[in-house]
Amino acid sequence: MNIDLQYRQIKPDKSLTDFVDSFWLLQDQFTRNEGVIVPNGKIDLFFSKMANNEFRVTLMGLETKPKPLTKQDVSKVFAVSFNPLAMEYILQRSIANLLDSGMRLGNDFWDFNIDDLTNFDTFCKKATQKIQSLLPQEIDSRKINLFKLIFATNGEITVKELSEKIHWSSRQINRYFNEQFGLSLKAYCKIIRFRASLQHIKEGKLFPQHNFTDQSHFIKDIKKLSGVSPKELHKNKNDRFLQFSVSATK
Repeated sequence: MNIDLQYRQIKPDKSLTDFVDSFWLLQDQFTRNEGVIVPNGKIDLFFSKMANNEFRVTLMGLETKPKPLTKQDVSKVFAVSFNPLAMEYILQRSIANLLDSGMRLGNDFWDFNIDDLTNFDTFCKKATQKIQSLLPQEIDSRKINLFKLIFATNGEITVKELSEKIHWSSRQINRYFNEQFGLSLKAYCKIIRFRASLQHIKEGKLFPQHNFTDQSHFIKDIKKLSGVSPKELHKNKNDRFLQFSVSATK
């Protein structure tokens, strides 16, 4: 498989870091015959230019399993990669029904159009201004601290520890995750731990670098979220795994 990917990523303004992970551009990724997207714990808002010049806006929910990337007629994607907190406070919606799936939004969403896919820097500036205009005046500090701890520990923290640190009951946290995102906190933490493991696997470290019980649990979790063993993931035969092909995991 011959890949000629154009990829670029920009980190958000500091005012948006609780809500936005990054803005990114990807071209020509859909000209391939196959590929795999693996879970990374982020929610992507795609602004796409199709081969026929059609403009599409798509919101993707959280991924919990590897997703085959089939050949599609997409020539360019500009995207906002959101942290989960943005769903409640920026987009003001639950994505529980979008687990491992997505939905088309109106082509005039946020007043974007196909002309906004001409210049990536201009796109990022416009998206930043729009998101800043939507920032809430008040936010539940428990939720901010919840995600900060999850990301800071790469998911290597128990529900009990999180509950004690942010003073929010485990039952309420899990209800929040299930109602807002469609999965449990424990399942989400496994995805974040997996995401952190990708760079180590890319470097050829095929044994646990994070808080896995043992090697067998490490292999089991990697297989569940990528579809292959750590060894096969490292080989990345034919550049199947998009995250390895375009960038580091963070």
